Amino acid sequence: MRKDGHRNLSRRERQIMDILYQRGRATGAEIHQALPDAPTYSAVRAKLRVLEEKGHVRHEEADLRYVYLPTVARDMARKSALRHMVSTFFAGSVEETVAALLDLSSANLAAKDLERISQMIETARKQGEQS
Repeated sequence: MRKDGHRNLSRRERQIMDILYQRGRATGAEIHQALPDAPTYSAVRAKLRVLEEKGHVRHEEADLRYVYLPTVARDMARKSALRHMVSTFFAGSVEETVAALLDLSSANLAAKDLERISQMIETARKQGEQS
């Protein structure tokens, strides 16, 4: 998959990828059942073929059925999507991104979460000083 491959996904393709990342692997029928406002089963299979051609998924045969798996590890896909979000919605500013996230979740953050975030900031600060 190309580095910017997530940009080439339609809304429905992203939904399919979300299901695969949540489950790790799934058949076309399982994906079809999990999709909101699911199109026909044939349409889901066609989307899976497109995702395979784009390099986002691969399939294995199991009990005469295709089982689909993502080709990129969830962590790598998450980092790529986050880089895209920061660049697209926050003009590349990590500070603005973090501020927006904190604004959204400030009422829901527990003291232990805030402490962990503080520790991550301190670690990043130390690494920045060493560079």
